[in-house]
Amino acid sequence: MQTKRREGESDAMFMLRNIQYAAIACCIAEVATIPIDSVKVRLQLQKTPEGEVPRYNGLLGTMAKVTAEEGPFALFKGLVPGLQRQVVFNGLSIGLYVPIRDLITGPMAPGENPSLLQKITAGIATGAFGITIANPTDVVKVRMQAQARLPEAERPYTNSVDCYR
Repeated sequence: MQTKRREGESDAMFMLRNIQYAAIACCIAEVATIPIDSVKVRLQLQKTPEGEVPRYNGLLGTMAKVTAEEGPFALFKGLVPGLQRQVVFNGLSIGLYVPIRDLITGPMAPGENPSLLQKITAGIATGAFGITIANPTDVVKVRMQAQARLPEAERPYTNSVDCYR
């Protein structure tokens, strides 16, 4: 990660800018991949009695069936908690990488690079911190995706805030 500090930028603003850039990039990726993740959850949760044909079959078959039966937006169930997870987890783990790495390495001369061990240590530290804080958002995301297969009246949660409670 080659984020450059802007002239006169404080440590706090530099860190917040890194978190913001990381969160935005990961949210874009989440929007692009949430349909695949929703299909994965449906395939994992389906129960097929012995001797019967599974309702969902494969990535594209499941996407087609869900879209035909529930509409294309059904593939985006869980997007809000997914975005919340990306902002929290990746915003923290990627956004804090440079400041944490710099804490580990101390002041470095221009052109000097941290060692592999220092990079790994910074990555482990920021990843562990990020996932510790973001784990509840991952649970909510999967629960929201899982309940999408239920009829509206049987869904235990009305939205992600209700699910967090």
